[in-house]
Amino acid sequence: MATLSVARVRGNLAEVRAEIAAAAARGGRHPGEVEIVAAVKYLAASELEVLADAGVAILGENRAQALVEKVAVTAGRLRWHFIGALQSRKVKVIAPHVELIHSVASESALHELGRHARAGLEILVEVNVAGEAGKAGIAPGTLDAFIARSPVPVVGLMTMPPQTDDPERSRPYFEELARLARESGLKHVSAGTSQDFIVAVEAGATFVRLGTRLYR
Repeated sequence: MATLSVARVRGNLAEVRAEIAAAAARGGRHPGEVEIVAAVKYLAASELEVLADAGVAILGENRAQALVEKVAVTAGRLRWHFIGALQSRKVKVIAPHVELIHSVASESALHELGRHARAGLEILVEVNVAGEAGKAGIAPGTLDAFIARSPVPVVGLMTMPPQTDDPERSRPYFEELARLARESGLKHVSAGTSQDFIVAVEAGATFVRLGTRLYR
């Protein structure tokens, strides 16, 4: 990836926000309902100030130790989410540094959250909407009971649809996730990446996780 510049990221961010606004309108929603989480797994800590200067507000990291290192250099300028696969043994590392964890999907993670969560921490439950074997996420039919057992506030749901090159193939899974969130009385739906975020917003996403689309 080429070295980032404030002007380039700011321009990309403006384009993405315009695309989100149009997609939200098509879905009968206000664009202010949708927040961009900049995925920074492949960015060096030294480049994060560029994102802040360009107007990015929320960063998402996939790896626990990298999260700790990157939070340390942003000096409170940015909000942090954890967006990677959540290992229960890493909860104690992640919890002090983020406002939201997108990927809670196991009883062991709930247990560790009960031990290490701080005031203000919220979570999303990862749902395996497509029912893919071996994929992270709880089954939709167990969602209400899982939420009831959470020791920290559950504010929404997240999913990763089956891999595809056609964003339209992800639409049914995004729509089902939004339906489940509504039925559970939850505000947030984390769905969509650089490839398919427009479809995700049309379907009801409130968080989109974008990487290359912001940095190209």
